[in-house]
Amino acid sequence: MSISHQMMKGLLDGAILGLISQGETYGYEILDKLKAQQFPEISDGSIYPVLLRLSKKGYVSSLTKKSDNGGPKRKYYSITDLGLAELEQFKVKWQYLNQGMNNLMRSVDIDDSAQ
Repeated sequence: MSISHQMMKGLLDGAILGLISQGETYGYEILDKLKAQQFPEISDGSIYPVLLRLSKKGYVSSLTKKSDNGGPKRKYYSITDLGLAELEQFKVKWQYLNQGMNNLMRSVDIDDSAQ
């Protein structure tokens, strides 16, 4: 099922901030964690623009380090105080929106609406 680009953009910001708030991480690890949670339509190319946007807004900071396994250097991301505040706002907005959508969907009978 395809999810609208604009809808995914807003959700990815919150999801990635949430993951980074759990501890320092890098792009490919974020991608793996999102896929493990069955987050829809995630590609390698969709993560890095979000990380750049979050960084420009001051929500995350980054540090390039050597890889643990001797591979190429990686950019590790950490959440800032501003990012934590944004994540809290996202969580409040998400709960509000999610509750409203769940209430609405419970009241909609799919079989009746098709007639």
